[in-house]
Amino acid sequence: MSDFLLGALALMLVFEGLLPFLSPSTWREVFERAMRMSDGQIRFLGLSSMLIGLLLLLVFWR
Repeated sequence: MSDFLLGALALMLVFEGLLPFLSPSTWREVFERAMRMSDGQIRFLGLSSMLIGLLLLLVFWR
C-alpha cells in the first residue's frame, strides 16, 4: 500500500511540474490570477478537485 501511495505522490508531482516547465509565463499568469481569488473561491476549487479525484478513484478501482 505504501508503494502505491508513494507512486501516486510521485505522479502528482510530475503533473504539478508540467505547466511551469513547459510554459512558465502561463503558469505565472495562472498563479497571479489565483492570488486575486478570495479564500472561498480557492476552497471551492480545492473541494472540487478532491471530489473529482475521489470519483476517479472509485471509478477506476472497481
